[in-house]
Amino acid sequence: MESGFAIALVSFMPAKSTHQENLIPADWAIGQLPGLTEQDASRLANLGIQTTRQLWQQAHSSARRHWLSAQLKLHPKYVNKWAALANLAQIPSVGCQYCGLLLHTGISSPSQLAQTPLDRLHRQVLRFYVTNLQRRDLCPSREDLAQWIQQAQALIRRTTPCTHSLEVTE
Repeated sequence: MESGFAIALVSFMPAKSTHQENLIPADWAIGQLPGLTEQDASRLANLGIQTTRQLWQQAHSSARRHWLSAQLKLHPKYVNKWAALANLAQIPSVGCQYCGLLLHTGISSPSQLAQTPLDRLHRQVLRFYVTNLQRRDLCPSREDLAQWIQQAQALIRRTTPCTHSLEVTE
């Protein structure tokens, strides 16, 4: 994998805005997905998967995830996790920076995030930061979390195939 590739493929990241109806799903270089080794990214690239959107398109159904895990000779739990992360990373304000956080707090899809009340999301995220990092001050603000929810809702309203829910199984 070329070293400059991971930086070159960052998609549209809108500034904070109340106009969410024209929201474009974000697309990231596959190497930016958290928990993905360079070797895994290279193996995905060999299958033509170089971005998070391509991964989601290839892994949005159970049958496709099983096919992909067989091609990669990996346990399906890894492909399931990567697919959930890629799905969450479509939310521009979440991206690859916070998709892992959401998955760790029990949110596995944009549709689930869109239905999560702000207070509950804030409690879950704050609990994660305090428990795992002992750093309450690093927790994203309620305003940021509200933006995540609003953008997830906007993506769901777009009703594109890329916003379908994914159940993550181990």
